[in-house]
Amino acid sequence: MGEHDPVERAGGDEPTMQALKSAQTRARLIDATIRVLVRSGYSRTTTPQVASEAAPSRGAMLHHFDNGVSLIKATIMHLHERRLRAFRRAAERSAQDQGAMVRTYWKQIQKPAFIAFHELAVAARTNSDLATVLMPLQVEFRQRYNQLAVQLYPEWQAAPGTFALAMAVSQATMEGMAVNLLTGAMDASLVEPVLQSLENQLHALRPALPGDQCA
Repeated sequence: MGEHDPVERAGGDEPTMQALKSAQTRARLIDATIRVLVRSGYSRTTTPQVASEAAPSRGAMLHHFDNGVSLIKATIMHLHERRLRAFRRAAERSAQDQGAMVRTYWKQIQKPAFIAFHELAVAARTNSDLATVLMPLQVEFRQRYNQLAVQLYPEWQAAPGTFALAMAVSQATMEGMAVNLLTGAMDASLVEPVLQSLENQLHALRPALPGDQCA
């Protein structure tokens, strides 16, 4: 959501000032929600707290989000969109370089957005209302992420099973390592060896390219 929300346009050309202001307020509320989740955790994240963090009045917040559920849903969608954009940028820069992709994604999950999403994912285990919101969005995100990955790395299209394995190994390894670092369950000195090992695994899994046979 946030910057991807449709903006009303006057005469079909330029967005109106009111529409721009509305989009900016909505984006501030979502960004504030992420900060509160990181600082206070899901159980202590409330709409008044978010409103105070974002600065707009309580009435302005209710204008954009009917309740806390709609705010959390918009925040999850925003986090997903950010991750997809980061993935696309990384792929466009790194081309066929698995190592660059690994490093770029690792940097991405060091940011507060990952901590905020992790808070939501853990809380959804015991909060059925949150799970009802989160789970369908996760399924949708996984489908979009995999579709984008195949578009950006077409060589994997001939090996969908191997591709699914590569995606699962990458996500589980790096996100698991990020969580372990947050909780003190892993020594930071192991990060580099684990990332190098992951790069080697992805290189071994990658389907051969025409140019590889000429090397």
